[in-house]
Amino acid sequence: MRYILLLMFIVGGFVESTAQLSQRQYLSGQGKDDGVLWDFMVSEGMQAGQWTKIPVPSNWELQGFGKYNYGFNKEANKGKEVGNYKYNFVVDESWEGKLVNIVFEGSMTDTEVRINGQLAGEIHQGSFYVFKYDISKLLKYGSTNTLEVRVSKHSANKSVNAAEREADYWIFGGIYRPVYLEAVPKDHVARMSIDAKADGTFRSKILTQGNGDHITVQLFDATGKKFGKLHKVDLTGDTAWVTTNYKSPKLWSAEFPNLYTAHVSLIKNGKKIHEKIQKFGFRTVEVKERDGVYINGAKIKFKGVNRHSFHPESGRTTSKAISIHDVKLMKEMNMNAVRMAHYPPDNHFLEVCDSLGLYVMNELAGWHGHYDTEVGSKLLYEMMHVSDNHPSIIFWANGNEGGHNPELDHIFFEEDIQKRPLIYPWAVYGGFETTHYREYNYGIGSYDHGHNIVMPTEFLHGMFDGGHGAGLEDYWKAMWQNPLSAGGFLWDFQDQGVVRTDKDRIIDTDGNHGADGIVGPYYQKEGSFYTIKEVWSPIFFEKREMTKGFDGNFSIENRYSFTNTNQCTFNFELKKLGTFENDLGTRKGTVKAPNILPYDKGVLAVDLPEDWLAYDVLYLTANDPSGHEIFTWSFPISRPADVADHLIQRIGGDIKVQQTGAVFQITANGISYSFNKKTGLLEEVRNNKGIIPFANGPVIEEAKTNFKGFNLTQEEGRVIIESTFDKKESYNTLRWEIMASGQLKMHVQYFPEAYFTRYVGVNFSFPEDKIKSVEYMGNGPFRVWKNRMKGNQFGVWKKDYNDVATGEVPFEYPEFKGYHSNMYWTKFNTTEQSFLVFTDREDIFLRLFTPKEQKDTDWKNMEPTFPKGDISFMNGISAIGTKTQKPETTGPMGMKHVYYDFEKEPKRALHMVIYFDFSGN
Repeated sequence: MRYILLLMFIVGGFVESTAQLSQRQYLSGQGKDDGVLWDFMVSEGMQAGQWTKIPVPSNWELQGFGKYNYGFNKEANKGKEVGNYKYNFVVDESWEGKLVNIVFEGSMTDTEVRINGQLAGEIHQGSFYVFKYDISKLLKYGSTNTLEVRVSKHSANKSVNAAEREADYWIFGGIYRPVYLEAVPKDHVARMSIDAKADGTFRSKILTQGNGDHITVQLFDATGKKFGKLHKVDLTGDTAWVTTNYKSPKLWSAEFPNLYTAHVSLIKNGKKIHEKIQKFGFRTVEVKERDGVYINGAKIKFKGVNRHSFHPESGRTTSKAISIHDVKLMKEMNMNAVRMAHYPPDNHFLEVCDSLGLYVMNELAGWHGHYDTEVGSKLLYEMMHVSDNHPSIIFWANGNEGGHNPELDHIFFEEDIQKRPLIYPWAVYGGFETTHYREYNYGIGSYDHGHNIVMPTEFLHGMFDGGHGAGLEDYWKAMWQNPLSAGGFLWDFQDQGVVRTDKDRIIDTDGNHGADGIVGPYYQKEGSFYTIKEVWSPIFFEKREMTKGFDGNFSIENRYSFTNTNQCTFNFELKKLGTFENDLGTRKGTVKAPNILPYDKGVLAVDLPEDWLAYDVLYLTANDPSGHEIFTWSFPISRPADVADHLIQRIGGDIKVQQTGAVFQITANGISYSFNKKTGLLEEVRNNKGIIPFANGPVIEEAKTNFKGFNLTQEEGRVIIESTFDKKESYNTLRWEIMASGQLKMHVQYFPEAYFTRYVGVNFSFPEDKIKSVEYMGNGPFRVWKNRMKGNQFGVWKKDYNDVATGEVPFEYPEFKGYHSNMYWTKFNTTEQSFLVFTDREDIFLRLFTPKEQKDTDWKNMEPTFPKGDISFMNGISAIGTKTQKPETTGPMGMKHVYYDFEKEPKRALHMVIYFDFSGN
């Protein structure tokens, strides 16, 4: 069937008209970037009391009107301004005789609508819902009409404020989603609800308004080809049911989001008088008691995140482009689910989840407070009428964290012919345990040790740099192994940093309240982004060391629900590493994808060249069936001792030794070192260019710096300064070796001072104001925590100095300061000259200074602890907690280090070996 699209540009926008289809004329723009100017005046705050222009849709605060508020503001400080809108438009004469609705997709909050001075209907209360009025009799067809809208930011209904505006998010005002006119014939299809199962069973409930003889239904596949035969049902009232079965439909899932289109037509006197088109997917959702959630017969672990509808420059006004961007970013992290926090999203977001593939929990608003039953019933009907056919929606949620009204439950079940499961986030309900922010291994006869399906709708709170990736590896390992776990939803996706038009356009997260994202306000990726991407990879690699006996076989697990690994692609790259962006050689190849069914294990066989051991690192990349990268894993081939062997300079020459009462002074190849005779600490380094202010170390933490009894000996080509071991007084030892090349070797053998320690290693001082950048060989480019080790790649990285705090302006990542893992060598570029350090030991962490603490936090649970000094070389580092959890409660990786030796036996000591090259070359 061929349709003709008529575009009629008129005052107030444009008309979309297709024969027998509903017609739409936008009075506003369709998103944040194409707003239409309306007349506007606000009662209080910025630019109050004057008629001017404002783009619609928008939140008026972001346009320089009214007053900014966060939901935690005290009542006396809350903006309660009223916005008055006016707009003139023309309706084509051809619309006369049709049913014409004015549709608002979202307005904050109480909204009164007048057409040509007459009320369109009762005031609508509730911000996040599509509502409409029949204005057919109020319009002047073919001439100018006046629309007047009065929007009260603060609702006259206390329960609406309790559900929507006394919450942990920004509170805005205004017509923030599109407004349009919709024209349909007097006799038309009013609503259709579809339930299409994985076995091909198809049911549809069709509501009509007016008169008609029968309904026809024809399905089309994604290519526009007819699917199945035309079905016809006679009308005997205003409701028709179509029940049939289709053979071998392509199923919808987050992995394969196959969509179909239903064309439902109302026939009268043999003529098609109205047609409604609806996209949908064939899929079955089943909850098995004390078992789990099954989609199309496969048990699902939800890898989810909470998302606000948000953009820093437009508040809750978004666009389809933003929806596409956000969903793609979530899928880039290998997520398969999203929870709407804490209200229904834009319709286009659900459409994108349908088409790109994400499981959705759609939520009736309610944050600790809930709607009263009268208002809540109306809003719930509105929510379900526009979203019940989305195959992406797997769950409904009745409010958040106590904001549940059980008197509304029946509506979910009555209005949804699919009978999706209903969730009470933060509660135990319907066989689901969804409590938020529970500790690892929580529960006594409950939660992790109970009998309900465990699916926290918020976990690992991501304030600043805590949570999210920090702890996820432990949590996910436990979730994956627990048959009653259905996964969970991280809090949350994006920092809620809003542009303050009243404060010189600063980015404001309301202190620590909005800084909870995996990405920043403008999608700046934090380190957790990549940790999540690796931990939630649907292709799981078992740990594998690169040794001479390696045969190229990697043990992997297919953690997809519906995808065979032979539908993915794999490739490898071998690299010889040099300096930053100066590789010394590379070799690439493809890898045959193995045949491994979902949830099975198998082998990925990499056909490596014979000389693979001559390279420094192997990279393996997996791509999904659409060609998008799942993850790139790195496997170091060269070990630190191999690299150090090439960096050690073996040259001859004289070494000059001078001793005073307090200092050993050693000079070799133009480099002079001063060591304290009593403590053994490095006091000064000097070369031909001057003093290098790297000194006052090594100081051991957390252990005793009890070096004593230093002796100096000279051997051919080197000088050795070494402490004396004593099991009681000086069981930690320090050995310096000064080589004829001028290079310096430090070897510390030590024992942690307690059975449990936060971090262990050695510290030095270096003035922070003299560092410009570092270039290093190791894992990068992001810093790590003990409980956030995944996500980086092994290579050579360069990081310029910055002094940023995660989650605060300027949202600059990666952060310079902090712990960096698997260091082989580091070049410190300073304001005066550079110097090099390297090691022949594995698993050494580089600590660069102490990160700046965030300005606005009373939450000390995160405990991002660092040793003293400025630059450290560590055997063990500290973990980080979350807003609600101390580090040790995020799992075993968050616990303190466990290592101690009561006998102080040297063979059981920890070793720290570092070489220094202060030549300045």
